[in-house]
Amino acid sequence: MVEELVAAGVSVASVGLVYVMAGARVVKQYERGVVLRLGRLRPEVRGPGFTMIVPFVDRLRKVNIQIVTLPIPAQEGITRDNVTVRVDAVVYFKVVEAADAIIQVEDYRFAVSQMAQTSLRSIIGKSDLDDLLSNREKLNQGLELMIDSPAIGWGVQIDRVEIKDVSLPETMKRSMARQAEADRERRARVINADAELQASKKLAQAAEVMSEQPAALQLRLLQTVVAVAAEKNSTLVLPFPVELLRFLERAQQGGPPQQPDQAREPAPRRSARPPEPEEPRQDGGSAASAAPQQASTAPWSAVPEQPAGVREPVASSSDDPPKGSKTRQD
Repeated sequence: MVEELVAAGVSVASVGLVYVMAGARVVKQYERGVVLRLGRLRPEVRGPGFTMIVPFVDRLRKVNIQIVTLPIPAQEGITRDNVTVRVDAVVYFKVVEAADAIIQVEDYRFAVSQMAQTSLRSIIGKSDLDDLLSNREKLNQGLELMIDSPAIGWGVQIDRVEIKDVSLPETMKRSMARQAEADRERRARVINADAELQASKKLAQAAEVMSEQPAALQLRLLQTVVAVAAEKNSTLVLPFPVELLRFLERAQQGGPPQQPDQAREPAPRRSARPPEPEEPRQDGGSAASAAPQQASTAPWSAVPEQPAGVREPVASSSDDPPKGSKTRQD
């Protein structure tokens, strides 16, 4: 009898142990447990730790309440300014109501993913290309509101939405590159023009200062020579100083000082050109015979004197007397 009671007690203990083991559950810290008893939702949500359910009657479903990172596949769409783009994004969300995430929607992850793709296509069609490229913060906020509105009923809270990349066609990339290059060239030309204007003003001021001090121009010339001479791959040609050229010019205009013995200016030499014919004189003499008299009246002659008895040769002309005629000798 005692043995039967002991065997029965051991059997009951074994059944109780199996029952406890079948109904024991452990909920982790980042999870919440939703209990369905015979298909009906139990109002209490099991927190983290050890919990018990009725075996074969209750069913415990664990819901992760961590923030989930859900990538959105690249969506192709046409912007408001008729540009075809491909945009991909990422959604960060978490479950705040575990019971609603189990009861209200079949698969809350898939539902959030589809809603995010639809909202991304919608936001592409409502935005311009410049907004997609430069004003992403505003688009992220709009996309977050579009996804969060239906997700509230699913017990899901959208933490944030980020647009990762915007893919453009190759033709659009080349057009934007040309536009950026033209804009940079325009700014470079404006900067160069402004620099030229400022440099011209400074040069005008420098010219006024140099006009007051002529020696400053020589100093500036020497500075330029030093700057050019620093480059060893160039040949430097130095011009004559301006002051030296002016000195030579004044010297050529005034002439060199004369010596005392050269104060008298020599008479020009008698030209070899034959004398012009003159009318015959009344006394029968010719112009050629009078020429020696005129020459003798000159104060001095550059032609060396001939010894006495030697006749000076006279150039012949068509008006000279014939060979048989005689001329008068002084």
